[in-house]
Amino acid sequence: MRPFLLPSVIRWLAAAFRIACALTVLHCVRAAAPTDRNPRRTAATPNIILIVADDLGYGDLGCYGQRDILTPNIDRLAAEGLRFTQAYAGNTVCAPSRCTLLTGRHSGHARVRSNVQVPLEPDDVTFGDLARRSGYRTAAFGKWALGWEGSTGTPNRRGFDEWFGFLDQSHAHEYYPTYLWRNEEPRPLSGNQGGGRRDYAPDWFDRAATNFVRIYEDKPFLLYFASTLPHANNELGTNGMEIPSLGIYRDRPWPAPEKAKAAMISRLDATVGRIMDDLRARHIDQDTVVMFTSDNGPHSEGGVHANFLHSSGPLRGIKRDLYEGGIRVPLIVRWPGHIKPGTSVDRPVAFWDILPTVADLLQTNLPAKTDGLSFAPVLEGREPKATHDHFYWEFHERGYQRAVRSGDWKAIDLGEGKPFELYNLAEDPAEKQECAAAHPEIVARLRELMRTAADPFVQPENKSPFKRQ
Repeated sequence: MRPFLLPSVIRWLAAAFRIACALTVLHCVRAAAPTDRNPRRTAATPNIILIVADDLGYGDLGCYGQRDILTPNIDRLAAEGLRFTQAYAGNTVCAPSRCTLLTGRHSGHARVRSNVQVPLEPDDVTFGDLARRSGYRTAAFGKWALGWEGSTGTPNRRGFDEWFGFLDQSHAHEYYPTYLWRNEEPRPLSGNQGGGRRDYAPDWFDRAATNFVRIYEDKPFLLYFASTLPHANNELGTNGMEIPSLGIYRDRPWPAPEKAKAAMISRLDATVGRIMDDLRARHIDQDTVVMFTSDNGPHSEGGVHANFLHSSGPLRGIKRDLYEGGIRVPLIVRWPGHIKPGTSVDRPVAFWDILPTVADLLQTNLPAKTDGLSFAPVLEGREPKATHDHFYWEFHERGYQRAVRSGDWKAIDLGEGKPFELYNLAEDPAEKQECAAAHPEIVARLRELMRTAADPFVQPENKSPFKRQ
């Protein structure tokens, strides 16, 4: 080649390379963007972010009375929004609680009714399905527990465009896993190979959430952020609270697991702060409904004792109990311009009300099967059109236990051969005064509610292929 032609060739190749790169990026964007979605969010269609902690107790947050664990970002969320004081999880353990949350069916009707792995089926409609059908980009990050790889219950098949996290709830015990699921494929974490402990799973979920918001800031989106904090790694026995750093709790005069639990909760709080800072920096926090809750009450596992830091607050019981401490959870909702800041609401609501509430926010129709009622009017200070006649829970890991609440009365059936218990939650929210003998007519009514509230149950076989490595 003649020397004087070389600069021209180089310029031509550089131009061709830039054009090729531009076409590749355009192709990728078009491939990633749904062609049947609304191109932009409008004021009538807010973004929705639902953040769910794992085993966080009613009393673990400053805005619910916690004095030793610092949660300034979640407390700010409550100060700028609405705090429910009688919100209930779907169950007292993980999988059935998450099933009620996503599908709007209480644990007597939901597909997943015990902590045995059961996949969602195609006729189980999630709030992800509702959002995707409404033109939203949808994502789920963290812990799933409602279907293993290849099943009908994986997140991508149940309403979520993007998924990153643990499919199996036992796998989710690991804080330094060798892999996580990215959509339908396992993705190795290089820092944890060969016994390494450099990739802390919750930090990956943190990055996934902020990246998702950055990419879709100008489009309507729904983000389901299901953190694994502060669940214990149960397989590590009395040292199961895994955290990279104890931070400000390092020098507290507490047992090591309690320091780690507090650090886990503050780390989750920092994640909430980053998500909110990102929304504000992108000027979309005013157009985003943010909800924060927990899947059930606090645990006493991994060397932790729930009463050490008063994780149940004033309530009786913890995870795996049907007393209030096992099923009553924090629920905070922030929606500027709609919710009066610093509002506190005593109205009872439950996880199966969240799908109808999301449907209201999306201005779309409910699926045919739902036990929930929307609390969207409550967010704006209005009375809802309907109220619950009763709330129902069941628990299968200690036999067949059930609880029902109707008005201020709550009954608990702990199983065959055990007394039927009755409490008046208005007078006795800590459930210290059992009063069944004094109110036989109420006992009879709540027994009948228990009998009719649920479908027949057959304990399923756990068919999850997950093997701990």
